[in-house]
Amino acid sequence: MKFQTLDWSVDDVGILVLTLTRPEYLNAFSVTMAEELERAFQQVSIDPTVRAVVVTGAGRAFCAGMDLAVEGNVFGLDESLNPTVSDMRERLTEEPFQSGVRDTGGKVALAIHSCDKPVIAAINGAAVGIGATMTLAMDIRMASTNAKVGFVFGRLGIVPEATSSYFLPRIVGLQTALEWIYSADILDADQALAGRLLRSVHPPEELLSAAIELARKFVVGRSSSAIALSRRLVYSGSGSAHPVEAHRRESLAMWHASMGDGKEGVAAFLEKRKPRFSGTAADVPDLG
Repeated sequence: MKFQTLDWSVDDVGILVLTLTRPEYLNAFSVTMAEELERAFQQVSIDPTVRAVVVTGAGRAFCAGMDLAVEGNVFGLDESLNPTVSDMRERLTEEPFQSGVRDTGGKVALAIHSCDKPVIAAINGAAVGIGATMTLAMDIRMASTNAKVGFVFGRLGIVPEATSSYFLPRIVGLQTALEWIYSADILDADQALAGRLLRSVHPPEELLSAAIELARKFVVGRSSSAIALSRRLVYSGSGSAHPVEAHRRESLAMWHASMGDGKEGVAAFLEKRKPRFSGTAADVPDLG
């Protein structure tokens, strides 16, 4: 696929390395990048050649936040509107709210969350503002020792975006999320690791290969449909009000899995051979 702000590269087992490519601006997030990231993850959802995604940045930064050196409303929002709670509930995807009010980073985060395939952030340098919050909708975050992470809304007089008020407390806990937001501190990689934001920290020259190696574990010899079902179950289960809700979804998912790649997996186990899975993320049913 062709983009202005991204590079798309898929390897032989279906690992997509999606690279933010505005290195001269430290990969600062623009409205164009937002639109392209949303489109890229929509394509990931339907592209059977892509089985997992690693997101990283070109040059010395991951993403230094929103590009503030633009004219007008830097967030691409329509200042002539006066949106209400009712508008956001009932007309979110309608114009003028779709283009003039919806948070661009939030649209990206929702596209990532909806893609049904494993997504790993390989944070190679500065990840500030939207550069940090866009990674929260990704499944796993790995970082270079050079990484710096900041939820710096307070420094600009703005608020959490990119659905970070949903994801950040679930990842690091409510107390830590509020401290990081209130203080707007820039965290080094060790601090982010200690706060449970990161899975692991790596030397800069090893980060991308470590992320790709982990992604390969997720796809080689694995059922894409089972992975997609599992991803949906875990995310929906973490927000369930009662375990019976998870039980309902898991029962339905297990029934579908047992009719597809699960049948092949059991046969391969009994026959002492490698499974030949054929299911894809597109085969995943609605679990409610």
